[in-house]
This record gives sequence, C-alpha cells and structure tokens, in this order.
Amino acid sequence: MARFLFTTWEGGGHVQPLLMVAADMMARGHHVLAISDPANAADAKALGVPFRAWTTAPFQTGKTRDDDRLRDFEADNPMAVIERLLERVMTGPADAYARDVLEALDAFPADVVVSQELLLGAMVAAQARETKLALLSANIWSLPNLPGAPPFGAGMAPAADDQEQAMHAMVAQMARGLFQSGLPALNAARSEHGLAPLDDVFAQFDAADAILLATSRAFDFAPDPLPAPFAHVGPYLADPAWVEPALLPEGDAPLVLVSFSSLYQAQEAALRNVIAALSALPVRALVTTGPTLDPAEFDAPPHVAIVRSAPHGQVLKEAAVMVTHAGHGSVLRPLMEGVPLLCLPMGRDQNDNAMRAAHRGAAITLAPDASPERIAEALTRLLDDPSYRQAARTLGDRITQDAQARHAAPALEVLA
Repeated sequence: MARFLFTTWEGGGHVQPLLMVAADMMARGHHVLAISDPANAADAKALGVPFRAWTTAPFQTGKTRDDDRLRDFEADNPMAVIERLLERVMTGPADAYARDVLEALDAFPADVVVSQELLLGAMVAAQARETKLALLSANIWSLPNLPGAPPFGAGMAPAADDQEQAMHAMVAQMARGLFQSGLPALNAARSEHGLAPLDDVFAQFDAADAILLATSRAFDFAPDPLPAPFAHVGPYLADPAWVEPALLPEGDAPLVLVSFSSLYQAQEAALRNVIAALSALPVRALVTTGPTLDPAEFDAPPHVAIVRSAPHGQVLKEAAVMVTHAGHGSVLRPLMEGVPLLCLPMGRDQNDNAMRAAHRGAAITLAPDASPERIAEALTRLLDDPSYRQAARTLGDRITQDAQARHAAPALEVLA
C-alpha cells in the first residue's frame, strides 16, 4: 500500500475526475487524502474519499456565481483570462497553496502528490519535499507546453502542412510568453521553500514525474505517442454529487438535452436563445441550468422542461441531440452514447473540444450569441441528417474503448 495526496481547486469539471481517480486508488488498497475547496467536500464524501479543505490558500465555500473567484466571464480578452488564472490560481497564491500542501504532508506523509495541473504551488511543495509528483489533467492539455498539439484556446484543427505547423508553433510560443508575468510570484514561492529561481514559468512542470491526460486518445489532437512525461490515461466521467432526478417532458418526439457549464459564464442569453429555438421545433427538451442559474429565471412551453440538474448518464440514452457549451465531459459523454452535438463554446477549453467533435463530423458549432433561428436550423440538420449520428457513434465507440481501459491508477502505482 502507498499514500497519495490529491490536490485540486473548485474550477468545475476537473474536480470529479480527480476524485474518481482517488477513489480508484482506495479500491486498490492505497491510502488517499484529497485537498480542495470546502465547496467540494460533498463530492469527496459521495465517493468515500477522505477530505481536507484549503485553509491558507484561497477557497470557495459554494458553487454559485457569487462564489466564483476566477470570474473569467468578466474578462474581455484572452490576456485578461490568463492574468486571472495567474493571479488567482497558478502563481499569485502559489506560496499559500504550497504551505497548505506541506502542512498536509506533515500529517499525511504521501509517497506521491497528485495535483490538478494549474496548482503550481502544490508542485512547489512536492518538489521542496522531494516527493514524487504527478499532474492529472481532466481534459485536453490546456497549456502551451505540449509540442505537436494545436495551440489551445482558439479551436484550431490539426496542422495540414508545414506552413500550418509553423503557425501553430508561433502561436504557442506567443502564448508561453503571456504566462511569464507570473514568474516573479512563482519564484517568490520557490524561494520561501528553499528552491532555486526559474527563468520560465513552464520550467516548474519539469518537476512532474508524470503528466496524465484523463481524456480519450481517440478524441484528442495531441501527438501519438505523447512525449514523456505526458500520457493519455482515458476519460473519467460521471454525474457530480449534486445531481438530482428529473422528469422528462411527455411524448415520443425526439429528445434534446441542453446543458451549459456548471460554472457561471454569463450563459443566460445563450440559454434563452436555445429555449426560443426549441420552442418552435417538434421536439421534447430537457434544459439543465446547473448550480449557478435558477430555472425560474427562464420561461418555456410545456414541451421544454427546465431544471437545475438531471442525471445526464440516463437522459443521454434517450436523447437525439445535445446542446452544450462544449466542456470536456459535456462533449465526451454524449458521443459515448452516439448523440451528436450542437456546440456553443464560451471560452476555456470549449472551442477546442467543439473542434475535435466537429472535425470528425459529430457536431455543429455556432457562436454563443447565435440567434434562435440559426440554432433551430442547426438542430434540424442534426436531427434530420443521419451522418451526424453515425459520426458520433463512430467516434463515441472509440472514446468508450479508451474509457473502459482507463488506467490512471496503475500509472500512479508505478510512481509509488
């Protein structure tokens, strides 16, 4: 038996997969402890994972829009998003995260620290203690330090020729430069814990013994094989602990499931346009608003039910189409059921996920401010053209194979 300390923060869809890996380690006989925001205590409890809350590091006690400390929906350009990530998660609070991790290691001397990839402070703590370090990314890799992958954020397809490869490399290099404003804070944290300064923020990732991508190799555009220490370990997907049962609208019309982010992304206008489009179509629809929006804020006809949550795993077995912001889990889970997608990406990894589905013919992508008429037209195409469902089934079968063979736990045991 070995001891594994898992660290993450309340950032939406990456929490549940990391906790699922922690639960897998427990099932294999290991000791685990998870550190995260108090808002995630219920998620850990639902999986039986021992939990400890951040104390010195910033944390959220709830999952509402007012609790969100990143508030990237207020940023009006990519640089502003990166600055928020650096100041509020990656480097600004790096020393505080390191102190909490070191305190946890005093009480729970772990053989391996397993961290969400943006917590550079947890990496500093593991390096200071000379403890094995693994990073677990519960999506495609979201940082500009993976050679051979399309640049993250803009939803680019794989390079088709040398010219596009050169453009991708240039964009990635520019993105790396944008993160360097966080270097002084990172080096200050390293100095506090006896580590030498770095000349590149991304040099901190060299401390990782393994970087595990909890996504499907079949879904990703990353190079195959991945360069060490990166490795695909398959997707970890499930309904979160706060999901409750929901009734579907009656009838036998095609069912459309609508779900945007569990975090707040100022998605009200997009949801209202989707609901307006559905109102005019001969379908049944279930709209889940998530914990940040109140279903009472939205009006809809009887064939469109609006609820805060629903067990997507069950609903997708009956769905004909899913409308989504294109978060990682919200793309892979429908595909695994052979359900094509209408994607309205709103930032983060969503443009890239949407491109991966659309590039394989399994999705249509629209801008998040698309009109009800354009949304209705796209939904009609997805419902009437069987090629979308066939493409979703083909890609989904390959993703399912990767999910059935997921192997983060054995990869972590190798480190221990």
